[in-house]
Amino acid sequence: MPTVMIAGAAGFAGRHVAAEAARQGAALALMSHRRTPHRPNPNPGPGGPVRFVRADLADPDSLRGVCRGVDVLLHCASLIGGTPGESDTVNARGTAALVAEAQRAGVSRIVYLSTASVYGRGTFSNVLPRDLERRPKSSTSRTRALAEDAVLAAGGFVLRPYLVYGRGDDWVVPGLTRLLRALPGRTSGWNARLSVISVTELAALLVGTGLAPHERLSASVYHAALPDPVSASQLLRAVAALAGLDPAGPEISPAQARAWLREDRKASSTLDMVMTDHWFDSTQIWTDLGCAVPGTAAHRHLPRLCGTHRVPPAAAGHGTGSTPMDEGQRPL
Repeated sequence: MPTVMIAGAAGFAGRHVAAEAARQGAALALMSHRRTPHRPNPNPGPGGPVRFVRADLADPDSLRGVCRGVDVLLHCASLIGGTPGESDTVNARGTAALVAEAQRAGVSRIVYLSTASVYGRGTFSNVLPRDLERRPKSSTSRTRALAEDAVLAAGGFVLRPYLVYGRGDDWVVPGLTRLLRALPGRTSGWNARLSVISVTELAALLVGTGLAPHERLSASVYHAALPDPVSASQLLRAVAALAGLDPAGPEISPAQARAWLREDRKASSTLDMVMTDHWFDSTQIWTDLGCAVPGTAAHRHLPRLCGTHRVPPAAAGHGTGSTPMDEGQRPL
């Protein structure tokens, strides 16, 4: 029975990763610095012992000894939207300190949950990590790229999703809901192709990467999404159905939407997520892990949004308070 430590176990992705690791029978060390993680219910599955670890990436002294007895470290903790100094302290230096502690403790596998936002702005069409350069635009993405470097230098693995939805998401679906409420018409003709994944499927990929035999892993950096992209119209239609919206008015193009929202910086930032192709080739991780791809067709996959979100009220402001293109998903 391997012992798996999950850094950021109380966060959006971390709690789902803990549940998946428990389902697979691992012993768990759940690390968090504020909230106490929920004890996962290993149903089905026997589950292993669970211990809680209080430690803070911003305080290297608190990390001493946390990895003792750990076989696999799944690092799902990042600071999103902090100041440049805070981001550097937590994401870059904190990750470097955690990785060093893992190496001292003899941890055999380190997997880091990163983001496709390290590529910066642009159009991305069916591309592998090896085909892209990282050009992060925000301090959050820049310091997460530095965190990647620390993990890779230690022989670890990096997963980069783009849009992640599911229970606990306070970024993608809420932001797109506010965007739809801000627009004066319908978006049925938006053809940008987008890489998406549910947080439960992402958790399965993270745990799978952590536990797979080394010879099965053909890369150190993977894109983590469903292999088939969805169109922006399909995604927005699913979000509208979830929010109970019935967009009326004329058909508007993404360019018209940009002009309409030019005074609304937050909504414009959310629009960046769906204006152009952000399709990251993710077939490699599914093939390497030997996983069956769950419901890749949009008509089967996107309805699973229903029942997994708390939709923001119509009175809420537009946008999400940061730049969605720079931070495509929030692992905390």
